[in-house]
Amino acid sequence: MGIALATSAFIATASAQPQQTYPNRPIRLIVPFGAGAGTDIGARIVSTKLAEAFDQQVVVDNRAGASGIIGAELAAKASPDGYTLMTATISHSVNPSLRKNLPYDIVKDFSPISLLMEYPFLLDVRPSLPVKSVADLVALAKAKPGQINYASNGVGGGAYLCAELFKSLTGINLEHVPFKSTAAAITSTIGGEIDVGFYSASATLSHVKAGRLRALAMTGRKRSASFPDLPTVAEIIGVPSYEVYGWTGVLAPVGTPKSIVAKLHGEFARIVQLPDVKERLAVVDFEPVGNTPAEFAAFIRKETLRWAKLVKDAGGKVD
Repeated sequence: MGIALATSAFIATASAQPQQTYPNRPIRLIVPFGAGAGTDIGARIVSTKLAEAFDQQVVVDNRAGASGIIGAELAAKASPDGYTLMTATISHSVNPSLRKNLPYDIVKDFSPISLLMEYPFLLDVRPSLPVKSVADLVALAKAKPGQINYASNGVGGGAYLCAELFKSLTGINLEHVPFKSTAAAITSTIGGEIDVGFYSASATLSHVKAGRLRALAMTGRKRSASFPDLPTVAEIIGVPSYEVYGWTGVLAPVGTPKSIVAKLHGEFARIVQLPDVKERLAVVDFEPVGNTPAEFAAFIRKETLRWAKLVKDAGGKVD
């Protein structure tokens, strides 16, 4: 009996040891979008602080493509040991409505850690477009149905959702032009090939201030601290329900030990509330959140249901 108890205690201690010493090697944070996108900027801000807290390297691994699917599939199949994490975005709550055969299930294949931050989008237009306000844009689009286009980083992304909801509530027709990345979409808008785009402030702030893009409104529930004189889309079109936020959260592969999930949540929630981090986030209109794993799980389910109807109405099926 004594030997059996001793053996059981040894096995329990041995299995717990990796969790007790976590992390003892570098952590990979998969960002399923290209460098420079809003989620990439937020991920790099918090990953630096996480590396300091754990005294381990946190490697940001950009795996762009297919509206976040490539990176998500890679993360879902990774070992559930806490050494591979992924930043999830609004795209991951929309993809289930767009694709029948996703190579992962955003709910079943991941363990939520925390929603880190939210951010509104700017409704931007090329400076040469003859509009100075949202009302002007709606009037022009109605006068030229199908002749005004908008860019996105793919069907299901934040820019796509902002534009499709805008079209639905204003009754206008904008032609969708998808790009492989937000950077490419912005470049084409600046170059005059694209008329309209909904982009994060982090990606376009410098362009707006330099006059290379004209911002007409924000997509959030309130006006931005960075652009206090810029109205929200909701107040301009008189529809309170118009509200779109991009968001960045962190997931781990399902099966990751609860103790590791708890440790990661504690650090991420602490990091986004650090004064210097909040200051850096505020510059690009990111609002820190840092909610619990259970709250983040509920948030993902709510977002998935919210956008399913819009995707259906917009006929946004990819397959």
